[in-house]
Amino acid sequence: MNYYTEAGRRLLWVSLFGIAFGFVEASVVVYLRSLYYPGGFTFPLKMINQPLLTIELAREGATIVMLASVGIMAGKQFWERFALFLVAFGLWDLFYYVWLKVTMGWPHTLTDWDILFLLPLPWIGPVVAPVVIAGLMAITGGIIVVRLTKGEGFRPNFRSWLAGAVATAALLYSFMADTGATLHAKAPEPYRYELLLVSLLLYGVGFMTACDNKHARQ
Repeated sequence: MNYYTEAGRRLLWVSLFGIAFGFVEASVVVYLRSLYYPGGFTFPLKMINQPLLTIELAREGATIVMLASVGIMAGKQFWERFALFLVAFGLWDLFYYVWLKVTMGWPHTLTDWDILFLLPLPWIGPVVAPVVIAGLMAITGGIIVVRLTKGEGFRPNFRSWLAGAVATAALLYSFMADTGATLHAKAPEPYRYELLLVSLLLYGVGFMTACDNKHARQ
């Protein structure tokens, strides 16, 4: 019983960190948009100067380190640490948009376009894409923690890794392929929703395979 309570407490604090860190991320974007998009955020993108771009790239790298560090410090074993990282990352990204809506009234709809990330190339896409992915990360991370707490195990095999790798490649392509919009200040091309759907299905297959009770306990 104590182990269950301890695991639940770790999950709670990691979740609270992700939600609070989402506000920190949103506040930075509020400041940036007030400087570069005083009339409201729209495409084509406005390029920021090189010194600020360097700082922004470093900040995004530091953000990933912080989210990973929380999972590593909170977890007791590798897959629990990975799962808690997923929870922290997913809630951070999900509540980033919640806090933007609260503070700026944006996005107006889930089909509004956004700059999602800058490394290694700028990522862009409709808000619905990162929201769905973030929700999936938080839910699957929570499920893994619960499974490990119950002793049911989580062990990805070759099919899990292959499905995850193909899904990630398709997803990254959907976000980074439109270099005209990200690097040359053009209007974005229509988003490839079919790549998002394929990625979600492949992630689901990989996750279910890794959670297979017979395989996971071996």
